[in-house]
Amino acid sequence: MTDLRPEDGTAIVTGAGSGLGQAMAVALTRRGFNVAGTGRRADALADTAALCPPDRFTPLPLDVGDAEAVAQAFAGIRPIALLVNNAAVYPQADFAAMDPQDFMAVVNTNLGGVVNCCHAALQDMCARGQGRILNVATFADLHPLPAASAYSVSKGAARILTRALIADLGDRFPEIVIGDWMPGSLATGMGIPDGLPPEVAAEWGIALALRRDPTLTGAVFEMDREILPPRGLKRRVKDALLFRRQRPRRL
Repeated sequence: MTDLRPEDGTAIVTGAGSGLGQAMAVALTRRGFNVAGTGRRADALADTAALCPPDRFTPLPLDVGDAEAVAQAFAGIRPIALLVNNAAVYPQADFAAMDPQDFMAVVNTNLGGVVNCCHAALQDMCARGQGRILNVATFADLHPLPAASAYSVSKGAARILTRALIADLGDRFPEIVIGDWMPGSLATGMGIPDGLPPEVAAEWGIALALRRDPTLTGAVFEMDREILPPRGLKRRVKDALLFRRQRPRRL
């Protein structure tokens, strides 16, 4: 199975105005792809465009939580070869002190944005029977940190959405490859000061995003390594008897 090529269509990267999204957008354009990048701030998207080869980056100033704005913007992009759902917000607030409306605003971006962008991109991908969707995820739903309830809930729900999309589309559209990628702790505004440079993580994310191998549908990668699903005792015993060892894939 070959990797995606620039002639296959446009790549869309959400949250492309800074951090990981910016690094991924720049890396894709330097590989020859035309990239459409979303973000709330036009000036931040202009900064990204300045880092890209001329005429390779198209800024889409919009809020991914606005379904109508996303649908209109994506309708003007054909064909869509790749969607990287990266946009997210991470406000730090204790749940008891947080306004429920503010909580749901985070959900609207971190979950609703993925819903809106996937739905809009799939209008083209399903019509053509092919495409690639990579959702930038975390383990926050399994191990929530203090003062991160809205982020943890919304990102965890987005991981469920990945599996739900596969349940709906996997059998009918095997060449629409959908999966999750966890980039690790990054040195970005949402990350930690001594985290990994986003440009380093972006190389792993791009390597994964450009693979259109149907066996990657449902696969979860953390940084540059596949996280294998848990196996029951019966499966582990059977594999041991047959001398089978499942090996995680590397990027």
